[in-house]
Amino acid sequence: MSNNNSNKPAVASSTVTRDLRELDKGTDNIYESLVIMGKRANQISNNIKEELHQKLSEFASSNDNLEEVFENREQIEISKHYEKLPKPVLVAIQEFLDGKVYYRNPTKE
Repeated sequence: MSNNNSNKPAVASSTVTRDLRELDKGTDNIYESLVIMGKRANQISNNIKEELHQKLSEFASSNDNLEEVFENREQIEISKHYEKLPKPVLVAIQEFLDGKVYYRNPTKE
């Protein structure tokens, strides 16, 4: 499963009520759709974590003292940016509904 379009989807910033009939259109099975969205959400979450760790590793030093930890404004701004991002599951649902998630089920082929 991967996002085949690099454009950022318009994602709701909070949880919204979904029509179950919309969620199973591509698979004809709500449970299969949920598994696909769950796996995509895990991919998104892992990508975000990796990206965040890479950015924060630039600030790591072997001799941090307490003052440096509390005064690092750039690190705080990066963390705040990632906290404001939409939740991975919301992004995954929107990508699935927009047809931007590639998936296949070998048992159906």
